[in-house]
Amino acid sequence: MSTYRKTGRRFFLYDFDIGGHRFYGSTKCTSKRDADAFERARKSEARKQLEEAAALGRQPMTFGVASTRYWEEVGQFASTSGGIEWSLAWLQREVGKGTRLPAITGATVAKLVQKRRRDAVQRGEISVPVSNATVNRTVTEVLRRILKRAAEVWREPVAPIRWRDHLLKEPEERVRELRDDEETKLFKSLRPDYHAIVRFALLSGCRLNECVSLRWQDVDWGGRQIWIKGKGDKLAPIPMPPSIRELLWPLQGQHPEFVFTYVAKRASEVRRVGGRYPITYEGLKTAFRRFAKTALPGYRFHDNRHTAATRVMRASGNIKIAQTLLRHTSITTTTKYAHVVHDEVLDAMERAAKTRSATQSPDISPDIEDSDRKKAK
Repeated sequence: MSTYRKTGRRFFLYDFDIGGHRFYGSTKCTSKRDADAFERARKSEARKQLEEAAALGRQPMTFGVASTRYWEEVGQFASTSGGIEWSLAWLQREVGKGTRLPAITGATVAKLVQKRRRDAVQRGEISVPVSNATVNRTVTEVLRRILKRAAEVWREPVAPIRWRDHLLKEPEERVRELRDDEETKLFKSLRPDYHAIVRFALLSGCRLNECVSLRWQDVDWGGRQIWIKGKGDKLAPIPMPPSIRELLWPLQGQHPEFVFTYVAKRASEVRRVGGRYPITYEGLKTAFRRFAKTALPGYRFHDNRHTAATRVMRASGNIKIAQTLLRHTSITTTTKYAHVVHDEVLDAMERAAKTRSATQSPDISPDIEDSDRKKAK
């Protein structure tokens, strides 16, 4: 074996040649036996890479190239580009920019998920573990999209991965409706320049990223509708009733492109105090959490979407209307709001029970003739 350890170094190194191609680096092993085992595995991997390169006529794409290309073609144009940029930087560091795409296997994904689960986020003065949803969104889903694009669009070889085996279980989405008294508390806690975007979310049921990315070109005043870019960058119109029209109309002129803006309280290289600037995804998420957490602990921005749906359901009693508002492809997704009509069903049952029917007593059938009923007595 060609493993060795330099004087004063902790780990053994490997250095071998296959077909004129040199492979070398650290085994990250402290024993000769483990280092030799590592080198055998590395040689097997190297032979496979060379075979794939021969079939392609070139070396397979590295993760550094693939992730950068994904950012340039897709990531930077997404409404959640800030989060995607962070994920790509994290993945490049953990996967390694020089790692060839075929070397990214299910075992690689499992290690990445395990490492990300050990991370923590700061919530005020305490640190809390990242949620399963955060791990799925920042690691597994982003990596899956990169490799899928590499295979389907760039025609690069990638290893088969059972992605569903690596997605962590997330709790079922709760349906949290904002009560009237809570709504008063919420708007008292919010800065006035954030009122319009939160009110829009309560009226339209739009998601956070859909609200911040809304542009004036998406508002069709004459057609009384608004074009929303939803999940998967799918464009779909939602109606613009008078309540939303009255909300949006005074906002014209505050910014030439974006509908919702905030007033800068502090100056920077790109902002001046008192100037209006587009509300960003991360900015709104942070501000909403800061403002609302004292007034309504546990209330999230996404609960505004739930509130819009439940209010529409209660007003109409029609789940199809709620499905159209939320732009759900399947009505199964909308059924979680079916509980809203519970009170209406109760009222209907009670009204039916009080309506005079043929049977006044549950133990007497209306099909029995009067003479037979008298005999039965």
